[in-house]
Amino acid sequence: MIFLALMGARLVDLQMLRHDQYQGLANQQLRKTISLPATRGGFYDRNGAVLAMSIPTKEIIADPIQIHHPEEEAKALAPLIGVPADEILRKLKTNSQYQVLATHVSQAKAAIISRDAFEGITMVDTSKRTVPSGSLAASVIGMTSTNQNGKEYLAGVGSAGLEYQFQDLLAGRSGSETLLQTPFGVSLPQEGALRVLPAVAGTGLEVTLDQPLQYVTEQALGAAITSSHAISGTAIVIDTRTGEILSMANLVSTERNTGQIPTPLAGNPLEGIAGVAQAQNNLAVTQTYEPGSVFKIVPFSAALDSGVVTPDTTIGVPDHVTVEGKTFHDAEQHAPMSMTATQILAQSSNIGTYEIARQLGETRLLAQVQRLGFGQATGLSFPGESPGLLMNTARWTPTDIAALPIGQVDAVTPLQVLDAYNAVANGGVLMAPKLIRAKVGVDGNLSPTKASTHRRVMSVGTANQLNAMLQEVVSTGTGNAAAIPGYRVAGKTGTSQIPTPGQASYVDGAYNATFVGFAPADHPVLSALVVLERPTPNYFGGEVSAPVFAKIMSYALHRYGIPTSPGGSGSQTASATANFAREAT
Repeated sequence: MIFLALMGARLVDLQMLRHDQYQGLANQQLRKTISLPATRGGFYDRNGAVLAMSIPTKEIIADPIQIHHPEEEAKALAPLIGVPADEILRKLKTNSQYQVLATHVSQAKAAIISRDAFEGITMVDTSKRTVPSGSLAASVIGMTSTNQNGKEYLAGVGSAGLEYQFQDLLAGRSGSETLLQTPFGVSLPQEGALRVLPAVAGTGLEVTLDQPLQYVTEQALGAAITSSHAISGTAIVIDTRTGEILSMANLVSTERNTGQIPTPLAGNPLEGIAGVAQAQNNLAVTQTYEPGSVFKIVPFSAALDSGVVTPDTTIGVPDHVTVEGKTFHDAEQHAPMSMTATQILAQSSNIGTYEIARQLGETRLLAQVQRLGFGQATGLSFPGESPGLLMNTARWTPTDIAALPIGQVDAVTPLQVLDAYNAVANGGVLMAPKLIRAKVGVDGNLSPTKASTHRRVMSVGTANQLNAMLQEVVSTGTGNAAAIPGYRVAGKTGTSQIPTPGQASYVDGAYNATFVGFAPADHPVLSALVVLERPTPNYFGGEVSAPVFAKIMSYALHRYGIPTSPGGSGSQTASATANFAREAT
């Protein structure tokens, strides 16, 4: 009786008084809550083409101790998981209770494994990020990495580009599943989930990029990097009226790589062009440079807007000027001459531009730099985007009145330059650039994003005058190689030296070559920019960048069915035909 009383007391102690304690210990040993990763949202171009997407997969895990017929199971599993039977058998015969047999097994194959109820086999949800278009637009879309946290796999964490910028939206919300498992993470036989909280798939994004135009842009830019022996290149095409970016290419030479930024994106060579790869960063917004003569839009737009000059104003242009002991000159020596404002812009005269800037003065010049969007974020909020580096009144020196108007002193991004010229094409209204067109729900429904913000930066009259003057750059000036048969093209060339890091000097023989413009100039629809870093031996923007602009813009105009310009068979078309003939030869 005493013995039975003791046993009864012990049972009361275990099952009633200390039940919760032992239940918790039991749960801790066998009950396991695992994370169910959400399927990451995909990226689609403006026409619905897949640029990047996540495919749900399974990881196949075995507990060899639970498997009584390893040879038969290895043979049956081999064709389903794509692993040789002898390799599976080797793992099934180990003393370990946790063996990963395969990762990223398709859902269809996983369903067969689940249906056939293989003993000792459990599966964990994973996903595989795929990019059907290869490296296309990789520097813009970005990349994902896979983080391993213990035995939980968090696949597809955005680590660069849009993948990083919209991580929270793309990632969705993980679910959870509570199972009875061995301490090694393998589900116990004949035990289903005790509790399931479903994962919520991430939201996809439709970008403004046009896949075919992006391809042509990258191919034209890559070929130019190779032929000009440039270190890197950037090319952008935007919709003039909406600010939507239709293509944005950032490429790097793998043969002339100096080991400094920009650097190639490992494993992302450009299709069909050896020695060129996607850049690791979106150079269009992350890399700044002294823009050179394309920055002349600042003094010319300010001078026209304030009435300091008109397109026909005649200005005396000497062969050089000396400001505070520093000599400034044009790209080519010439005798003192009289030039109209239009001729000064068309021939890209540094001295003529200085004479106009001198009449404007420091205050109006610096104000126009800010008004055109330089020194400010573009509105993309792209990871690593630079606002640029600007001269200000506190650091102003007397020589800046000559240096700043011709694209020295200030450092800007390629996209900022394109935005400023697009404002001219858009009748004086600066449109914020845009990369995201819509959100894509799990059901495929689109939720369009807000239209780009905009603001007026010059009068309609000034924009029209600049438009006509920029057409002369292509018709009679330095931008002749940008002409496109059948269309009026407006644009500007720029050739700028590259500063020596940490020094008040420039690198010998190192230049950035730029061409920026829009077409058709009589009714602008598309604006584009091309920048080549350190081309050699030819390095002028009109020589190496303007032809690339013509190739990309010509394709874009025909792809979108843009009507030709009235009188488009004039001087621009004749010049373009000659250039194309020389190129073919």
